[in-house]
Amino acid sequence: IRAGWLDKNPPQGSYIYQKRWVKLDADYLRYFDSEKDAYSKRLIPVSSISRITSVGDQKFEVITNNRNFVFRAESDADRNEWIRTLQQIAEERKSKALEKTSMSLATDSATEPADKSGFLELRGFKHKLFVVVAGDKVFLYKNAEDYQLRIGITYIEMNVGNVKEVDRRGFDLTTPYRIFSFCADSELEKEEWMEAMQQSIAEALSNSEVAERIWAVESNRSCADCGSPKPDWASINLCVVICKRCAGEHRGLGPGITKVRSLKMDRKVWTEELIELFQQFGNAMANQFWAANVPPSEAIGPTSSSQQRRRFLIAKYREGKYRHYHPLFGNQEELDRALCVAVTTSDLKETQALLFCGASVTCDTGDPQCPTPLALAERSGQRLQMEFLLHNKTSEAEGLSSILLCRAEFSRRWCTLQDGVLSYYENDRNAVPNGEIRVEEIVCLVNNPPHTHGIESTFEVYTEAERLYLFGLENPDSAREWLKSIAKSFVHPCAEELLVLDFERLGRLHYKGGLTLERAQEGWFALAGSTLHVCSEDGQRQEPLQLRKLQELCAAGFPEGCGHAVGSGGVAWPSAESRHAGRTLYIQGERKLDFLGWVNAIQKAAGSSGDTLSEQQLTESDVPLLVDRCIDYITQCGTGLTSEGIYRKSGQNSKTTSLLEALQRDARRVRLKEGEHHVDDVANTLKRFFRDLGDGLFTRQWTPHWLWAMALEDEEAKVGEYRQLLRALPPVNRATLKALINHLFRVQCFSGENQMNTHNLAIVFGPTLFQTDGKDYKAGRVVEDLINHYVEIFNVDDQEMKKQQNEIMAIMKMREASSSGTQQAGDFICTVYLEEKKTDTEQHVKVSATMTAEELTFEILDRRKIVMKEKDYWSCFEVNEREEAERPLHYSEKVL
Repeated sequence: IRAGWLDKNPPQGSYIYQKRWVKLDADYLRYFDSEKDAYSKRLIPVSSISRITSVGDQKFEVITNNRNFVFRAESDADRNEWIRTLQQIAEERKSKALEKTSMSLATDSATEPADKSGFLELRGFKHKLFVVVAGDKVFLYKNAEDYQLRIGITYIEMNVGNVKEVDRRGFDLTTPYRIFSFCADSELEKEEWMEAMQQSIAEALSNSEVAERIWAVESNRSCADCGSPKPDWASINLCVVICKRCAGEHRGLGPGITKVRSLKMDRKVWTEELIELFQQFGNAMANQFWAANVPPSEAIGPTSSSQQRRRFLIAKYREGKYRHYHPLFGNQEELDRALCVAVTTSDLKETQALLFCGASVTCDTGDPQCPTPLALAERSGQRLQMEFLLHNKTSEAEGLSSILLCRAEFSRRWCTLQDGVLSYYENDRNAVPNGEIRVEEIVCLVNNPPHTHGIESTFEVYTEAERLYLFGLENPDSAREWLKSIAKSFVHPCAEELLVLDFERLGRLHYKGGLTLERAQEGWFALAGSTLHVCSEDGQRQEPLQLRKLQELCAAGFPEGCGHAVGSGGVAWPSAESRHAGRTLYIQGERKLDFLGWVNAIQKAAGSSGDTLSEQQLTESDVPLLVDRCIDYITQCGTGLTSEGIYRKSGQNSKTTSLLEALQRDARRVRLKEGEHHVDDVANTLKRFFRDLGDGLFTRQWTPHWLWAMALEDEEAKVGEYRQLLRALPPVNRATLKALINHLFRVQCFSGENQMNTHNLAIVFGPTLFQTDGKDYKAGRVVEDLINHYVEIFNVDDQEMKKQQNEIMAIMKMREASSSGTQQAGDFICTVYLEEKKTDTEQHVKVSATMTAEELTFEILDRRKIVMKEKDYWSCFEVNEREEAERPLHYSEKVL
């Protein structure tokens, strides 16, 4: 409002005046040594001025409630102008009751209290100054009395300020005009002062619109890390709202881990999608993952020091020490596959867990049109998933450095197992443990493969509270000893026989099976290789289940209100005993964390794990499911066995490669259908499988013997040698060879149509099965002998031979009927009842030989115009003629 040079009378009453540059604005009357100075030597709030009077000789006096200040102008006119201006401003202040002094220190109730006040040393001053942080300014006073009188030295506008730690008690407040070097009485005081000034800077630069919207979610009103109220900073890739002090430590982690932005200052960052993401996520959801297992002794609070915050945040975000591990943790392929599914839904929580447990945000989706998860989310219209993926696209937190915990990221602890309690201590001298795990709370143990987490041996402990503990040792023998000891302490005596197994996973689950489907019973399960061992609660050990022989494996959540206390999901498979009819076993989990781990482990164990025959998924007769699927399709499809040049013609290379990969990944999920798969592509897939088979069908050990036997001139001696060599093969190789030669025997029966007699088939399959370059005729001769002497070599009895001949005749009749245009027989008219056996519920349906229970169910529902709702579950039951027994059909099972 007015500025100029005035002479100032010193407060000691001296008659010597000092020349000062004086400024008057709406809030303060201030004077400076020079007109170029940014900070005053004294400031007088306008609100404290009671009156201004003339005292002669160009002088005037500014009278406040407690102090008087005498100034002298260069002339009476200049003095009068100062008096008039000061009186006008003071009167305006009083009349409008404008007590907004920015200082926020007036005694009226209208003013805000100071954010922080107290004594600090300031370089350049002999005595400590009384410093006040209020709003977006910092005020300096000579002493506490001046603070009470509202007469200050100067104020610092914090929109140009920056606070920096100097040493244990010192810190600098830096502005473009001057550096204020402060020193506090203690380190804690220093940190509190720094935090207060940092908040003042934030307020000076802030726009609170974004903050208010994000604070609308209750969990966002306190810091996700220390709990401080009204946090106005955030990590936009971790989706946590944090306070200023924690934000400073977040920056120390680096942008690869956490990307820190202000809710009030970084306005351009806060798009509508990002705000919605924080509103939907909230600190509560984020901490369910990041802070699922924080020991009370390691948690931090609003008053925690910078060092404590730094240590906690490194453990929380860089090491992922407290996170809720996803069941797929450690399985990169499954994590990536699950992420590709999750991003097409609105389940942000699942995406978060997958991403920060190792899933790659740039993984290959297998879809050429949408090659990345981001593209999948975009196609599915999932805006918030896209936003979340975008902010984590360049984040190292993806898997927390490739999901491998390095040796340094494990916390070394002294552990004891005593009296049913597994305790871990800071060191072997501590008497109080950092944490305890009671063995009765343990539900599952997992023995990880070597170097899974960057350490030679690691194992996992799951508890009823859905917590996962990860332990590691460099000595495999010590790890095995710990694992066995913990297992022995928590496994029920009825299942102790499982302890002798070299198990990968051991725990308790509920299951139903056989004739007792009404009630689930508790059982103890051990997974060793591809075999699942089960002990019931009464101590009866069931026949081990060979998981590679599963016909079906499915996992699904149970519907709400189903009456089960357990209900995380179920898996089902048939018994491995081929002499009995297949049975179904349902496994149920009470806790999602360990149960999904079981499902994943069983799925992995039930899949193909290598390129040898014994490592493939198998049928009950020990034939690889891949081989069985291809042979079955070629046999049953319309033109399969009669297709001209079958096995001699090559299918499309790309389709063959794609089909082989799908069958090797999980043959159970592959359904070969006419119209979708060409017979030559399937035939080529079968040949390529045998050509690339590790160790070969005849094995490297026995291949020379087979080729030698071919050279025997005596036919009877040669067949006898073949039979001996067949018995020497591993069981899976022996069963596979029989299935393949049986198939080729059928193919040559139709040589009149397919032009593939025994010799032609031998030319194709000799080099394929013996994995030679085709120049050695011996390989083809062996295959030709095996087909010609199929009955003798494989000991096929009359009943089996008659069955095969009947099947061949049936196929020939179907072929004749098809070529003559006659309607093929085989469809049955069946009576089907909807829910109950009544006249008005019956339907007559034509059921073909290939119709599945699922197709029949949909046919009936469609006829009755019944709309399937989300939680409707329909099943098809087969009832015997006298209605004495019934059984549910699996949805993929053929009705006939």
